[in-house]
Amino acid sequence: MLRYALHKPHAACPSETMMSLNLLLVEDDAVFAQTLAEELRGLDHSVTVAADGREALAAVDSAPFDAVVLDRMLPKVDGMEVLERLRGGNMTLPVIMLTALGRSVEKVEGLQAGADDYVVKPVAAEELSARLAAIVRGRGWTGGSADTIHAGDIVVSPTKFRAWRDGIALDLGNLEFKLLAEFVANADAVLTRAMLIERVWGYDFAPTTNIVDVYVRHLRVKLSAAGGDDPIRTVRGVGYMLRG
Repeated sequence: MLRYALHKPHAACPSETMMSLNLLLVEDDAVFAQTLAEELRGLDHSVTVAADGREALAAVDSAPFDAVVLDRMLPKVDGMEVLERLRGGNMTLPVIMLTALGRSVEKVEGLQAGADDYVVKPVAAEELSARLAAIVRGRGWTGGSADTIHAGDIVVSPTKFRAWRDGIALDLGNLEFKLLAEFVANADAVLTRAMLIERVWGYDFAPTTNIVDVYVRHLRVKLSAAGGDDPIRTVRGVGYMLRG
């Protein structure tokens, strides 16, 4: 197994704007991964480390991340296949490939497979952090939330079509997910049944059934199963509100 020396990051200037990100670092070299993870944490990022491609796919499926730093040469499932699976599943999660393979043809392959950037080892953690922040900003997302929206202990990732409560993944149908995303995006605001019908179902008229109430009831059951009190408040005669 190859070992890589990390460039030591320079101290950040006080005027520099830091963006805190929740990162997944996928690297099978334990020493390199530990060192890089510690340096990225020193730059105010949260870092989860996966040692192989299989662990990486499981991690992405079970928790929301702002970006992935992905080694190309990995055991079990290699980095290129991890990237292709992410993009094949329509995940727009930012990915930087970090690898010892630095030939132009290999960079082109990585970028064509869907990587947002391709960095050759060794790299300063400070530079890597800046590249990650630039990609996240370029997506129009804000640091610390990226492709997720939050309300209390509920996290929704529209780009991954996934949702969690207190870290527990929620098994939601299409309309249940859209309904929850609408509640989370408008936490602490009252949403009328007419508003929900238009935004979730796409109707511009009020149906004769109690379809909104039925789906809210289903959503409440699934949220409660993940733990905690019912976060959805009924506003009699008006609609519903999710507590933020």
